[in-house]
Amino acid sequence: MSVDLSAMTRKELDQLSKDIEKQIDRLSRDEQKAALEAAERAAREHGYSLAELTSMGAVRKTKSSSVNPPKYRNPENPKQTWTGKGRRPDWIKAAQVKGEDLSKFEIG
Repeated sequence: MSVDLSAMTRKELDQLSKDIEKQIDRLSRDEQKAALEAAERAAREHGYSLAELTSMGAVRKTKSSSVNPPKYRNPENPKQTWTGKGRRPDWIKAAQVKGEDLSKFEIG
């Protein structure tokens, strides 16, 4: 199917765009319905309902992301800290160039 878009008016293009969106939504709903039916069929073949299997997934806990506490502090500027993970801050790099040991900057 070939459509000459350059020959269409803005109004025609707007209508075509709306029709395309409606068709995409319709196809998406049909595909989701087919996927759900396939999942329910597969669950039944194994002796379960889809609700039983999906409720199992709800019990699992995901690893929560937590902020790591700082392990190092800049003695010249106590507001500057570093967790020891990720990119080394410039003040740590400068201290290492001078040959200083990281343990000097450890907190606690």
